Amino acid sequence: MVVSPRYLNGTSSDKRFSSALDLDCHIKISCFGGMQSVAFFHEYREGVDWVFVDHPSYHRPGNPYGDSHGAFGDNQFRFTLLCHAACEAPLVLPLGGFTYGEKCLFLVNDWHASLVPVLLAAKYRPYGVYKNARSILVIHNLAHQGVEPAVTYNNLGLPPEWYKALEWVFPTWARTHALDTGEAVNVLKGAIVTADRILTVSQGYAWEITTAEGGYGLHELLTSRKIILNGITNGIDVSEWDPSLDEHIPFHYSAKDLSGKVQCKTALQKELGLPIRPDCPLIGFIGRLDYQKGIDLIQLAMPELMKDDVQFVMLGSGNPQFQDWMRATESAYKDKFRGWVGFNVPISHKITAGCDILLMPSRFEPCGLNQLYAMRYGTVPVVHGTGGLRDTVENFNPFAQEGSGEGTGWTFSPLSIESMLAALGLAIETYRKHKSAWEGLMKRGMEKDFTWENAAIQYEQVFEWAFTDLPYIS
Repeated sequence: MVVSPRYLNGTSSDKRFSSALDLDCHIKISCFGGMQSVAFFHEYREGVDWVFVDHPSYHRPGNPYGDSHGAFGDNQFRFTLLCHAACEAPLVLPLGGFTYGEKCLFLVNDWHASLVPVLLAAKYRPYGVYKNARSILVIHNLAHQGVEPAVTYNNLGLPPEWYKALEWVFPTWARTHALDTGEAVNVLKGAIVTADRILTVSQGYAWEITTAEGGYGLHELLTSRKIILNGITNGIDVSEWDPSLDEHIPFHYSAKDLSGKVQCKTALQKELGLPIRPDCPLIGFIGRLDYQKGIDLIQLAMPELMKDDVQFVMLGSGNPQFQDWMRATESAYKDKFRGWVGFNVPISHKITAGCDILLMPSRFEPCGLNQLYAMRYGTVPVVHGTGGLRDTVENFNPFAQEGSGEGTGWTFSPLSIESMLAALGLAIETYRKHKSAWEGLMKRGMEKDFTWENAAIQYEQVFEWAFTDLPYIS
């Protein structure tokens, strides 16, 4: 069973729910000073029960978390409803004529679902319900923790004695004024305390969140639960991202026949109005234009990089200052740089297929998907050695395997303009002067197994471990 809000935003994306049927099942949830009513919709698709929690707070323009003005102010309310409803769904919904029952495994994602493990421990198990259930917390980005003022604890529908599980105190430097005590509730912390297992989306990130630099104040707690903490790299949809079948790219190719790759490159150059130069190194970037993604490093390094005989293509949206910089850079380097402000799925596929090098100088990257897409398309990644980037991109060694080489790209560290340019320089030189080595890099990346099938095997192992140990009780 998958449980999600029934998000309706008045756009064509609402059609996703057209096949979901109203189960005519309404429950009352005690939270936020009253009884809140939610309904359930259901769709059985490809062997999976999809359950959608319905409430007016999920019906508004924007994305699931906010709009152009920022995060929604009532997100704590919206996701508290989701967590309570998710705990009730296996008990009350007769899907296929039967309820799922109490012996469940709850896989909860990030702070938005983090009340579930707390509810299991505080609201259900003390009364003999869900005593054989387990919960696994999956952390995709520890920077987002669901922190709100301490007074909002009373809104969550939890017993008063469980406040300590969510208690959070901001350090003095982070408080707003002299009388601010810094007291808050941290929903993600509650899940870290009460979950039976904890997962992140890469092994590297599982380690990073136990350090002071990557733990966002939760590193000591996570270190104390290190014995149940693991990392599993996300998979990619290999049916959507397949250079031999991709409907978004003009030419197809594979590791056995790379001829379509250069054709995709010249087609991209033509579409973007760049000089058509098959032998000129074409570097790409796809992602959000914000501090986390290292856009400031690209901005500072661009004048030096543009001195070289290369072309650079960027696709993304985010910080208006970076968007304006992309437009200005395109005007300054008309034959060498293109910046596409916004996001466009077909163009993202064309850039992935048409570029020779993909640059990802992220400050932190729990998993990262673009480097996985790039390798599948024979585009060589140059990445900062952090989190999932370090896990998935194997640094090129031209002398290994009796001179045939090994590795799938370049990682650089520390995160600086100098080290980034040095790694790009090695990639560019290899592309220009060592064609056979470059082809080996491309093919090794394309042959890597980053499928969800591979990740699923690892998830199943963690599920097994979760039921080996007793559930969290106190």
